[in-house]
Amino acid sequence: MSHVKNVLVTGGAGFIGGSVVATLIARNTAPVKDINISTVIRSDDQAKALSKLGINVIQADLFDEKAILDAVLNNEIDLIVHAASSFVLPLGLNLVRALGQRGKITGRKTYFINSSITTAFSEDGGWPEGEVKDTDNLYETEKQIGDDHPVRITDIGLVEESKAQGVEFFNVAVPVVYGRGSGEWKKLSTNIPAFVRKSIEKKIVYKFEKDGVCPDIVSYPLKETPSLVLSRGSQFYLIISGQLYQNPPAIHVADLADLYVVLVEKILQGQSIPNGENGYYFGFAHRLPWWKTMERIAAGLHARGLVADPTAQVWPSWEEAAAQLKWPVQHIHAMGAATGQQVAVNPYLLGWQPKWNQKRFLDSIDDEIQAALDEKPLESTLFVTIL
Repeated sequence: MSHVKNVLVTGGAGFIGGSVVATLIARNTAPVKDINISTVIRSDDQAKALSKLGINVIQADLFDEKAILDAVLNNEIDLIVHAASSFVLPLGLNLVRALGQRGKITGRKTYFINSSITTAFSEDGGWPEGEVKDTDNLYETEKQIGDDHPVRITDIGLVEESKAQGVEFFNVAVPVVYGRGSGEWKKLSTNIPAFVRKSIEKKIVYKFEKDGVCPDIVSYPLKETPSLVLSRGSQFYLIISGQLYQNPPAIHVADLADLYVVLVEKILQGQSIPNGENGYYFGFAHRLPWWKTMERIAAGLHARGLVADPTAQVWPSWEEAAAQLKWPVQHIHAMGAATGQQVAVNPYLLGWQPKWNQKRFLDSIDDEIQAALDEKPLESTLFVTIL
């Protein structure tokens, strides 16, 4: 068993981080039930909401290196789950360096679980063409690409800093996340609720001009006839004009939170699992067909009398979509059109088993619509600061 007794979760007021905190609290079996949980948040309102959970709430700015060092040392933190940001390197560096200091003082191991993004490992995100597994040497490929992609910069920087500080590093690549979160503050993701609300505002549902398609769920005409269909296990691919297409990866927030907690559990048990340069974990359960999703959103909103047309129309341009949704064009393209051949291996080797699949997701679209109608939209205070 590990010596770790105190675990810190960043982004505890966020959609993913809040769900991780809630899942840790709910886990009533050893060794997770025996740990002390801390979380870092930014605002007074967030502190008030999370304090009722009976955990240690630290109000601090992740950009403040001294404040983070004090938080880690004063609370004797040996393991951090970083769910606050996946593309701002200084935040992760402050946390890793604080763990490094903690390790030097105690002479014991410390651990850092980072949150990356799966689109960084897609062709749309600049990754080399072809299948990519989380058991591949992803760190070396990220270095070889040598571009200015913020997620890859963060991945590389944190692998290297963790090694320098003697901190064991684990990197969870997060895809499109959906569902209602179980945290106390931000209950919903950004993507699907934003589509729902903007569709209601515009009285029309839009989809993107490009869709990673999969033959087992396609029910609309393709612009081009596939020249080849490939099947590998449960995954299906289309070859169109020489290019391979596959749906982007996705996961329900409960399954994602459970993956983080499984990682924490393995660390607490003292198990030797892939870490450092080999510690990549693709955290997704199934593929998400965007066009099919938007068609079901259109049907659901039309049934409620909230949009005029029961079918989805194509956005006039990427720039128009970015302007309407108030996100950078790069974010829009990565979210709406990213395909890829990512294959998750490491999470399943841990014994992690997601409860949601593509059919269950598509069957739950009406719940996604209702959640967007029920919940007040909350922006991440960290995201606003970064922008």
